Amino acid sequence: MPVLTGGQIVARTLRNYGVDYVAGIPGHGIWSLTDAFLDEEAKIPFVQTFHEQSAVHLADGYYRATGRPIAAVTSIGAGASNTVIGMGTAFTDSTSVLVITGGPPTHMRGHGLLQELDRYTANDFPKVAEAVSKRHWVVTRAEELPFVLHRCFNSMLTGRPGPVHLEVPMDVQAEAADVQLHDLERRLPVGRQHPDPAAVDRAAAVLRAARRPVIVVGGGAVTSEAGDAVRALAEHWQIPVVTTWNGKSAFPEDHELFAGSVGQTGTIVGNAIASSADVVVSVGCRFTDWSASSYAQGVSFSIPPAKLIHIDIDPHEIGKNYPAEVGIVADAQRTVSAIAETLPSARAERGEYLAELAEHKRKWEEQLAGRRDSDRFPFTSQRPLGALRSVLPRDSIIVAGSGNTQGAVKQTFPVFEPRTHLTSGGFSSMGWAVPAAVGAKLGRPDRTVACVLGDGDFLMTAQEIALSITMDAPVVFVVQNNAGYMSIRGGQRKQTSRHIGTEFSRPDGSPYSPDFAALGASFGIESWRVPDAGSLEPILRKAVQSGEPALVEVPTDRDAAGPWVPGWWDFPVPAYITDERQDEYHRTRATEQHL
Repeated sequence: MPVLTGGQIVARTLRNYGVDYVAGIPGHGIWSLTDAFLDEEAKIPFVQTFHEQSAVHLADGYYRATGRPIAAVTSIGAGASNTVIGMGTAFTDSTSVLVITGGPPTHMRGHGLLQELDRYTANDFPKVAEAVSKRHWVVTRAEELPFVLHRCFNSMLTGRPGPVHLEVPMDVQAEAADVQLHDLERRLPVGRQHPDPAAVDRAAAVLRAARRPVIVVGGGAVTSEAGDAVRALAEHWQIPVVTTWNGKSAFPEDHELFAGSVGQTGTIVGNAIASSADVVVSVGCRFTDWSASSYAQGVSFSIPPAKLIHIDIDPHEIGKNYPAEVGIVADAQRTVSAIAETLPSARAERGEYLAELAEHKRKWEEQLAGRRDSDRFPFTSQRPLGALRSVLPRDSIIVAGSGNTQGAVKQTFPVFEPRTHLTSGGFSSMGWAVPAAVGAKLGRPDRTVACVLGDGDFLMTAQEIALSITMDAPVVFVVQNNAGYMSIRGGQRKQTSRHIGTEFSRPDGSPYSPDFAALGASFGIESWRVPDAGSLEPILRKAVQSGEPALVEVPTDRDAAGPWVPGWWDFPVPAYITDERQDEYHRTRATEQHL
């Protein structure tokens, strides 16, 4: 058996396990580990980010685009703490990331080591990571590492995906041990989890009796590669399909059975079809409040009286927010295929139902066109999205920032293939999009990657545009500049008729904004600021066709509406607001079904 340091064990194991990149900042608490990546037997490209949070976001974007995990590594203390937002995003959205942080030497714990959290108990950072990771480990001897590393990958890649955290103390990284590195293929289960045949029969029976069924696809449908199976079931049984934040891309949006998205910022079509369904087939959806309009009956869903067939790999999600007529814990792809095979071979006929869907879509397109095709300048939130879609290849990857852009992309920007729409859905982290877009490009260098985000989101991690050059990962960054956190301002105004802390302004109240085109140019990226409505498409086309890193600043009207809000969000109204908003809130809250 080879004698290797703890750092060498980690580095060689990651290479053996097929990890394509390691991202991070090599602070002092992890020097002995990062040095091991220089060994010929362990060379993995190291992505030097400019913030530890971004390292995790980059790894997250890589996984979402490819389905394969990579690693993020950081030091102890501040460096480790900076990973928390990244882990929280990946944890909430069920994406696999391996986060490795350094730790105090085992013989120094609790002595107030530089950057150690020790006031409550010695070395407290693992407790912080515990809340935002699927599992976490702290090793105390180098001999433990081969076992713990395959446990990390087993946890990340089985069941419901998620980030895992491994702390490797500084002395464990440096000490040597006589070890045998483990073969990952012999440490993972083979194949997919099949559904109980009795549950499949029950689901098929419920579906056979449905008059107005709907399929709702969540992020689990993308993870399990269930898109083809969903499409086959939808076409055979003539079922409209709606999507959640992370389910977007699981079903082609130019398909006649596509009904849009659901939730607070879903589409009018999606909410109308899903809320009036008599049977809901949920594929990898956990029914968050955003996707279910805070469970207000008849807004996005009506369960009951609708019957729910709930398919999920995580048993804790079955029945959590809605009662399930049939709950199936299994792989989504296998389950949907099994249900389809159990149904009669004759194709279902739902002419009247589908005609209703078509009419909803026609009206929605008319409503959408008013903002998407507007010549208003500064622009609406939707106009740049329509222009970008027209110049991007069909299989491009769109990475959406948080806020108004996130909802507008969900409603306005159609995608057609799995893993081509990436967004920080459940955690909705600002600062995620830029590094995640670079991660997506590293994972899919054959695809055009465009990152669309607001100026507030962009300023959280703007420095990471440099990675587009340093890693030769050209991304087109489209920054919608409206000089503030306008989605927050809009919500404040709706709730209280006033706002605070949301506009970027000078002391005299005039709007303040950096020159984003000049900022991009200062990083060595070809950059433009769109000067008028007629220049939008030509500049975007030039940026996309250049094949180089590009930044396009798009002036967006501060008072331009964000996405439509056809759903509802349970946001309590302050007691001092005594007008109809208070009555409307309590009236709708009384219809919530989750309790």
